[in-house]
Amino acid sequence: MDSLEALQRLTDAVETAGADIAPTYQEYMPLAFAVANSCGEAGRSLFHRLCRLSAKYRQAEADRLYDQALKGGRGQNSLGTVFHLAERAGVKLEAKLSNFQTFLPSTYTHAPASGPDTAVGSRLSEAGGTEGSLPAFPVHAWPRFLRQMVDCGETPAQRDALLLGGLTVIGSTLNNLLCFAYGKKMKYPCLQTFVIAPPASGKGVVTWTRRLAEPLHEACLAAYRKAMENYRREHAQWECLGKERGKTDEPQRPPLKLFIIPGNNSGTGVVENLIDAGGVGLICEAEADTVSSAIGADYGHWSDTLRNCFDHERLAFNRRTNHEYRECGRSFLSVLLSGTPAQVEPLIPSAENGLFSRQLFYNMPSIGEWVDQFDETGADYDRRFAAWGRQWEHLLTAIRGVVDNVCFELTAVQRDRFNRCLAALFSRAGMAHGDAMKSSVARIAVNLCRLMGVVALLRALDSLLPPVGEADNLPPAGGSAAELTRRLLACEGLRPHPSVPAENVADGVVSRLLLSIGDADFEAVLSMAGPLYSHACHVLSLLPSSAVRSSGPVGPEALFDRLPPRFTRREALDEAVRMGTPESTVDTLLRRYTERGLLLKTGRGEYEFSSFVRSRACV
Repeated sequence: MDSLEALQRLTDAVETAGADIAPTYQEYMPLAFAVANSCGEAGRSLFHRLCRLSAKYRQAEADRLYDQALKGGRGQNSLGTVFHLAERAGVKLEAKLSNFQTFLPSTYTHAPASGPDTAVGSRLSEAGGTEGSLPAFPVHAWPRFLRQMVDCGETPAQRDALLLGGLTVIGSTLNNLLCFAYGKKMKYPCLQTFVIAPPASGKGVVTWTRRLAEPLHEACLAAYRKAMENYRREHAQWECLGKERGKTDEPQRPPLKLFIIPGNNSGTGVVENLIDAGGVGLICEAEADTVSSAIGADYGHWSDTLRNCFDHERLAFNRRTNHEYRECGRSFLSVLLSGTPAQVEPLIPSAENGLFSRQLFYNMPSIGEWVDQFDETGADYDRRFAAWGRQWEHLLTAIRGVVDNVCFELTAVQRDRFNRCLAALFSRAGMAHGDAMKSSVARIAVNLCRLMGVVALLRALDSLLPPVGEADNLPPAGGSAAELTRRLLACEGLRPHPSVPAENVADGVVSRLLLSIGDADFEAVLSMAGPLYSHACHVLSLLPSSAVRSSGPVGPEALFDRLPPRFTRREALDEAVRMGTPESTVDTLLRRYTERGLLLKTGRGEYEFSSFVRSRACV
C-alpha cells in the first residue's frame, strides 16, 4: 500500500471520528510538512480534509502553508507524523492498515499539579497544551466553605471550574470591602473568568456558583421595588398639586440597582448599570455567545468597559437626549462566563487589545465516557448553592455593618517567593510566545493576588460559617457590633489595621482590618500560576494567527514550554527529539538565552528559567 492510499484511509478514519488532530500550530505545521513530504501535490486535498476539523483552519492560510511545505520540505516529518497525531487524538489504524480502523477513547491527563515548583509551570506533553494535556490545579484542603463547593465536582476539571467559579463570585460580593496594594495602586478581588469546554462536557457546573450571588441580587431588587413604591406615591402626590407643582421639585425616579448585570446588554447599558450600583456588579452567563452577540453590536464600548473595570478605573457616560452626565469614581465589575471553543474568537477576536491577557481561562476536556446522571440521593445542587449563598450574604451583611475595609498583605518572605516564581514564568513565556503571553503572565500575577485575598478571608471566616452539611442554617447573628468585632478579631489571619487607634480596639470599634494568608494556602494559590498559564496558551492557539505574532510556539523555542522550571540539558534534548529539533539547535538556544540572562546555568548541564526581579524605586 503506497503512502497516498494509506493517508486516504487514515483521513477517512479521522473524519469519521470527528477528531481534531491539529488543535494548535504545534501540530498544524508539522502536519503540512509530513503530508507534503510523503504525498506531494496529490496530498493537498487530504491535508485540507485533515486540518479543517481544527478551530485553526482557514482555507487560504492552509493553502499557503502547504505551498511552503512543498517548496521547503522537512525531511524529519513523514507520514508517521500524521499517524502519530491521529493516534494521540484517539484514532488508530491497524499496523498494516488491513482493517479500516479502530476507535480508541481519548484519555486525558488532567492530573493535579503537585510539588514545590508547579507554580511556574507543570511539564506538558505539548507546547501550547491541548485540552487533554492541560494540567489541573493542585489538590489542597481549601477553606471549609469553599471546599464543600469544590467537592460537588465529579472530575478534576469540574472541581477546578467550581473552584474558579466560586472564588470569582465570592470575590464579586466582596468588591470594595477587600483590597490590597499592587503596582502602587489599590486592587480589589474582581476577576474576569472564562471556562471553556466542548458541548455537554460538564461546564454547566459553573452556573451553580451564580447562586452564591443571587441573595445579594434579590436584596438589591427588593430595595428597588420599595424605592419605586415610594416614588410612585410621592409622584402621585406631586401630580395632585396642580398649579402648585412649579413651586416643588418633581420626585426623581430611583435608579435600577442590580448586582447581577445581564450579559445581553449594550456597552453603555453595562456602564449605566454599574454607575447605578456604585460601580459594583457581576456578569455571569452560562453561554459566552450571549455576551459575544452584545459585543458584536457594541464592541468599542464593551471592550473599553471590561478593560477599565479590570483596573477599577472611572466609568462615565453622557446622555445626549437630556444632556445628563453620570460617572462613578471606581468600578468593581466581576465576570464569569462559560462557553465552547468556538465562542472564544467572537468574544476575544484579538490578543492585542488587552482583553485576552485580563481573562482567567480554564479549558475543560471533552467527556470520554458515558456517565450515569441518575442520583438516588435526589441531590439538588442548585438548591444547595442557593443555601450557601444565603449563608454568605447573611454573614457578609453583618461584617459590612461593622467593617469598612479589609486590607490584605503578604509577608516579606511570601512576596519574595511570589516575585521569583512569576519572574521565572514571565521569562519562560517570553521565550516561547513573545509579548502576548508576557502580558498574560503580568495579569495572572494580579489575579493570583486577588485569589489569595479571597482564600485568606474565607479561611479566616471558617469559624463564623455553619459546618459542612448544614446548608439550610444561617451563621450565628453575632449579637452586638462589638461582639461581632470581637469574634472577627479572634479569627485566624485577621487583626486590627495599624491605622486604628488602640482605644478604639479596646472599645470594640475596628473599622479596618488587616488580613494575612497562611503559607499552605499561599503555596496552593501560587501553584495555580503554571496551570493558568498553560490554559491561557491553549486559548491563544485558538485565536487567528493574524491576531498575534504567533498563536503558539512553532519554532525550536517551543521546547521551553515543555520543560519544568529547572531542567537539564539531557531533558531539553529529549524534548527536542520528540519535536524533531536538532541537537545543535538546542545547544545554540541554551547558549543564546543564557547570555541574555533569560536562563541561568546552575550547574554542569543544569539550567533554570531566570527569576530576576528588579526592585521598584520609591518615589
